Amino acid sequence: MNALIIGGSTGIGAATINLMNSKNIATTSINRSGNTNATVSIQCDILNDELPDLDDKPDAIIYFPGTINLKPFRNIKPEEFKNDWEINFLGAIKVIQKYAPLLSASENASIVLFSTVAVQTGMPFHTSIAAAKGAIEGLTRSLAAEFAPKIRVNCIAPSLTDTPLANRLIENEIKLKSAEDRHPLKKIGNPDDFASMVHWLISENAKFMTGQVITIDGGIGTLASGR
Repeated sequence: MNALIIGGSTGIGAATINLMNSKNIATTSINRSGNTNATVSIQCDILNDELPDLDDKPDAIIYFPGTINLKPFRNIKPEEFKNDWEINFLGAIKVIQKYAPLLSASENASIVLFSTVAVQTGMPFHTSIAAAKGAIEGLTRSLAAEFAPKIRVNCIAPSLTDTPLANRLIENEIKLKSAEDRHPLKKIGNPDDFASMVHWLISENAKFMTGQVITIDGGIGTLASGR
């Protein structure tokens, strides 16, 4: 299998590449830093550069880039809404339009996108990111219908995860403990938790799954004890 990973230099993307390489899956990563353990790494600004052509046709496309912009609605500038929209949604659109046609050669073609638990569970200060990721969930279902039966499209919706992107939210013991206590499982996510789900979604084991948004959130989205 050859997986095209967008944004694999840190966090869940890096964990996914590490897991796949350990299972002898070829990975091509396109990211801004070029710092990754992928078999092939291409440095590219997804939004501003022309996306490169690939030497090998992928079996899966996985889009990881995202933002965490938590502010009261009244304090969010239009430019911030635009930035979140471009990184989370328009970047995914650009990648899928470029590379999805290459998936047609695969017998197990799939796309995996990322949302957030805050889309389905209203959370204060999440207006901008929830709006952008809500578009991703709509995109997931629409593309799953349009691309069926050839290409499966699914989405993962995490809660707070221990990644560099979330560092300012968990940068000390007090913040980390507060974040953990909001989750019924009394811990936050680990990148490996999601890497395993990505690997499963693109595998033959998930061949009967498409159009789904899978929430992995320590229970915070559905269990009252997490409030």
